[in-house]
Amino acid sequence: MPTPPSPPVAEPSPGPPPVSATGHRGLLTERIARELEQDLRAGAIAVGTKLPSERELAIQFGASRGVVREVLRRLEAQHLIEVAPGRGSFVAEQSSAQARGYDGLYRAERPTVRQLIEARIPLEVEIVGLAAERATEAHLEALAEINDRIESATDVITKARADVEFHDAIALASGNPVLRVMLSSISGLMFEMMLRSNSDPAISEPGVPHHPEILAALQARDSDRARRYMREHLALGLRTYGTDLDVSLDVMATRHIETLLGRDSSR
Repeated sequence: MPTPPSPPVAEPSPGPPPVSATGHRGLLTERIARELEQDLRAGAIAVGTKLPSERELAIQFGASRGVVREVLRRLEAQHLIEVAPGRGSFVAEQSSAQARGYDGLYRAERPTVRQLIEARIPLEVEIVGLAAERATEAHLEALAEINDRIESATDVITKARADVEFHDAIALASGNPVLRVMLSSISGLMFEMMLRSNSDPAISEPGVPHHPEILAALQARDSDRARRYMREHLALGLRTYGTDLDVSLDVMATRHIETLLGRDSSR
């Protein structure tokens, strides 16, 4: 009796691209900075408290002192800590203006991916339509350069930062500073969403316009096409994020960073 054919073996679904050494360092910096930032903003560490030394923080988080220095520079730039040369880093008192900062207000409401997409669609569709009408050649050249950096980026942190920069450059090209400030106020939330969208193959979908198509519409001065492409580009997440769509951005981004770091350490 002939042997029946073996059932076909399903192809494994592609995982995230490998994380380079630079990418691993960026992810580790992001993870540590996010953890400390959340503690500082929540008041879990009292104002005036001296943080552990760079060496102690490096041991605590299993990171190099160079990564810890990057984290401290980021927290200092956010006015969350004050660095006293020769004395160390201390938790800073957040002013009422800082406490009312838009990013802090948004995070206090624990916005989800869905809510961010719903906010971005009307805002960025209008921005890109104006940019198609008003962009100068210098604006378009800058956008082309940023798009090249997105395409050539080898790690998720670099790619996500360039992605935010691309959308900000479109806002600059719109010629409307109010719209640009409005977009800038959610750039931190956008970055967290882009950490996943730039490293998860499941987010891509054939036929959906992405940065090159949006750029081509801007270069053609086609406002209608630019608006349509931006809407389709942003709405992609509503179809592809699955259960993460209604998870808070903080939780989603933290979980994805841990997944990428865990995958890298197991290689």
